[in-house]
Amino acid sequence: MRAGPANPFLAASGYAIAHGRCDQQDNSPLAGPTGPSETLTSDDLQHAWLGAGHFGGMISSPYPDGRRVIWSNGRDRIAKLDYDTLDILATLDLADGPLTSLDDMQAAIGGLDRLRGAEALDHAIVLAMTHMTGVDGVYALVDRENTLFLGRKTGALAYGETDPTDPSSPIVELRRWDKPDHIEGSFVGVNITFDGWLVMTTDHGWVVALSRDFTTHHALQLPAAAEEAAAHCARMEAERGHTGYGWVRTSICVDDDNGIYVSSVDHTHRVVWTGAELSLDPELGAWVAEYRNGTGLGSGTTPSLMGFGPDEDRFVVIGDGDHVVNITLLWRDDIPDDWQQLPGAPSRRIAGLGRADMGDPELPAIQTEQSITVSGYGAMTVNNEPATIPAGFPEQGQRLLAFFLGHDPAYTPHGMHKFEWDHVARSLRSAWVNTEVSSPNSVPFVSEGAGLVYTCGTRDRQWTIEAVDWATGESRFHYVVGGSQFNTVGAGVTLDDEGRLLYGNLFGKTRILR
Repeated sequence: MRAGPANPFLAASGYAIAHGRCDQQDNSPLAGPTGPSETLTSDDLQHAWLGAGHFGGMISSPYPDGRRVIWSNGRDRIAKLDYDTLDILATLDLADGPLTSLDDMQAAIGGLDRLRGAEALDHAIVLAMTHMTGVDGVYALVDRENTLFLGRKTGALAYGETDPTDPSSPIVELRRWDKPDHIEGSFVGVNITFDGWLVMTTDHGWVVALSRDFTTHHALQLPAAAEEAAAHCARMEAERGHTGYGWVRTSICVDDDNGIYVSSVDHTHRVVWTGAELSLDPELGAWVAEYRNGTGLGSGTTPSLMGFGPDEDRFVVIGDGDHVVNITLLWRDDIPDDWQQLPGAPSRRIAGLGRADMGDPELPAIQTEQSITVSGYGAMTVNNEPATIPAGFPEQGQRLLAFFLGHDPAYTPHGMHKFEWDHVARSLRSAWVNTEVSSPNSVPFVSEGAGLVYTCGTRDRQWTIEAVDWATGESRFHYVVGGSQFNTVGAGVTLDDEGRLLYGNLFGKTRILR
């Protein structure tokens, strides 16, 4: 199948935007490592200590001297890393107070690895509140001028360098754009159109197209947002203690026709950017479709695109909001004239519903916070539900168990479930289930060149990289990397431009030299 197109306005690299490309598929044509299984030593990897929240690492275009950098944004600083060595070239402090020290980072990690039972729970809660509260601008991209763009809660920021020709020069804030008062909510997603406009969404259902020089913007509010969004966000904050369950709660994907795909709490929308305005006009290709949402919380996955060739079926892929999440395919273009609405589907636009029950039809609940991993006609999700939950532990904090304590066997979730679209039969079918491999919180990534999907797992209280055959679901090999220093805490495992594994973790970034 044809790969998703590269956006000419992004940096010329394999990972210039969160999830890899504007289609948000999380895959690469490159061949990643193929094993064998082994326990890695310090000579087998590079690591940079950066502080909390450095989930992504955007690779720049080459500078005039041929060097490249990795841009990384976190809770208290922006960093540039040397592409080859991961040495820190420059940082820009964002915190009002002192930065988290290396001693504090190592002490926090030591507690996760050393403590057990209630003490471990207390430590993880304090760690989450101390280091993850206030994380902002998770989604980012680097454009073809090597400018880093972030969508912050109240607007957009652009970062560059004092000398754009020197990758080692200091980082500077180039400009900022604060949203007008009538655009409600906090920004949660960012992408870029194929004619070079930034696209952002707010948790209250606004979509904004912003020129990269920040001089011009266009905005519209999604259908029903004016009536529902503010009340939904207020209720979620009251019930769950934070704003991570907004009316829109994930990022967005963009196709090369400048269709923008965003999921609200129970609908997926295609908004059209015409080059002059954002439109909801069906005559221009815009649509809205309801998806299943038994929890009432909505989709927790950034939409991904599937299918790009002229003879391929074309979909947008989400994980829905049911108690047992369904990998959901929605027709991206016109719905085929002879298409019959699927049983249990709330919209005729839904082409497939894959109940991701990890092979257990009696499973009462499973949800994921990770974007659905897509390659070819395959779509896969992982199990993020803790294996057990301590008595009386509040529901709104249960995700913490897999994110910070996923290495504890009491909480380690297991399971990966892939579905495959049958182009001839026009149906979505279960392809395989792997219930042995754990992926407590990582976003998996497919190496199409190696035929493998990689994720961050855990074995014997150690964090690992797991490699699973994308076609069969068979575990191929694993690397034992080490303690909680190497926990992804929600970040993705990616490939750099040489096919080496690169990923963010609790307080930094790691590359495996294999």
